[in-house]
Amino acid sequence: MAAKWIEALTGSLEQKKQYKQAKARLDALPEPYRSVANAQHRYSMYYGGITDGDTLVQMFLDLADLWERAAVDGTPVGDIVGDDAVEFAETYAQAYGGTQWIDKERARLIKAVDDAKKKESRS
Repeated sequence: MAAKWIEALTGSLEQKKQYKQAKARLDALPEPYRSVANAQHRYSMYYGGITDGDTLVQMFLDLADLWERAAVDGTPVGDIVGDDAVEFAETYAQAYGGTQWIDKERARLIKAVDDAKKKESRS
């Protein structure tokens, strides 16, 4: 009973566990993969704005898979991210879609404009 109450307030405990495991995998990577993977993780947290826990966890599990595979294979970082690290990180995050924090604000903006237009047309 208590676990369900806690999850209602904080979100899925399983998602938190999976997220921590993915982050630990990134932290365990050898250099230079660790620093690049952690930089991409941090950037994705700011850029992605994903609010759906399942999507966010999957994105970071896949990120850990990507960088672990690159480290095992010895693939150069530049071969993965290309010439533009920002474009790579943003394209990666966009591939996961999901609900983003900005979606609610977009809806509010659209509603405010629509409401204002309706009031103007009645006047």
